[in-house]
Amino acid sequence: MAGGIGSRFWPLSKNNYPKQFLDILGTGKSFIRSTFERFNPIVPAENFLVVTNAAYKDAVLQHLPELKPEQVLCEPMRRNTAPCIAYACYRIASQCSDAAIAVTPADHLVLNETKFHSVIHTALDFVSSPNHRDALMTIGIKPTRPETGYGYIELPHANCTEREVVALKGFKEKPNLEKAKEFLQAGNYLWNSGIFVWSLEGVMNAFRTFLPDMVAIFDKGKGLYNTDKEQEFINANFGDCQNISIDYGVMERAEERYTIPADFGWSDIGTWGSLFTHAGKDANNNACRGKVYVTETNNTIVNIEDGVEAIVQGMEGCLIAYRDNSLLVCRLSEEQRIKEWVEHL
Repeated sequence: MAGGIGSRFWPLSKNNYPKQFLDILGTGKSFIRSTFERFNPIVPAENFLVVTNAAYKDAVLQHLPELKPEQVLCEPMRRNTAPCIAYACYRIASQCSDAAIAVTPADHLVLNETKFHSVIHTALDFVSSPNHRDALMTIGIKPTRPETGYGYIELPHANCTEREVVALKGFKEKPNLEKAKEFLQAGNYLWNSGIFVWSLEGVMNAFRTFLPDMVAIFDKGKGLYNTDKEQEFINANFGDCQNISIDYGVMERAEERYTIPADFGWSDIGTWGSLFTHAGKDANNNACRGKVYVTETNNTIVNIEDGVEAIVQGMEGCLIAYRDNSLLVCRLSEEQRIKEWVEHL
């Protein structure tokens, strides 16, 4: 899934070139490139599908030259994750009726790829077994702090072991700090990574049960997927789909839902705060990128584009970012409001 605009990462991530195509971590690779390379030992290049906004097709192919143009599915407009996943599943169904599918956002960080591969293999094996064809799996991450920027999933007890397949008890929305501390203390809550694994049969059954109107829309295109008529059909009908996430539309309502508690150094790097957590820092806990002189400043992130110079003095717990003639200065503790501010702008 590579169609978002990453507005919480403004001003680095913008409509014309969102964060999945940026090297925000300074690794020499974009997020989408790193995601492809992370899955490539498990999934051959010809079995990748990227669902993105039509405006980003060329960028996807530039970053993933291993893919053919027909492997990039183009949404004419954003409709959240449920229609995105449904579209991909209909394409997959036209090519392989018994597929096992892993769904991932394009912009996650994973530090231990060996552990990651082991978890994904375990999940794929589980949903491919005859007794669990309707199982819907979301990968859960053991929390390391009371994070308010992630959704949580609830386990039946606190003694679940890593790589154990566990039936889910429920989903929890992004909490306030007090509730996040309670989740961490309880020990039976995981971060919801937004990485899903299921069989094609299982997820299609769930779509038919919980989102029948969406299924009716995509069913009209049967016989057109994986043909030169597919894009025309999608352009004409995709906008009729309900704007809803896969969590709200399917996962929170399903019966056979599972997770695997995992600890492979994960972050969705969805916010400046999550980037700050993983960035290298100086002796005063400042994370700086670009030509910046920082003095009398602590616990601050400064990100300045190449060709621009900056002096930062006397700041505490702040975020300062400059790119493409756009400047952001705010308290790092207020970063969850960036999306709101960008809408005002």
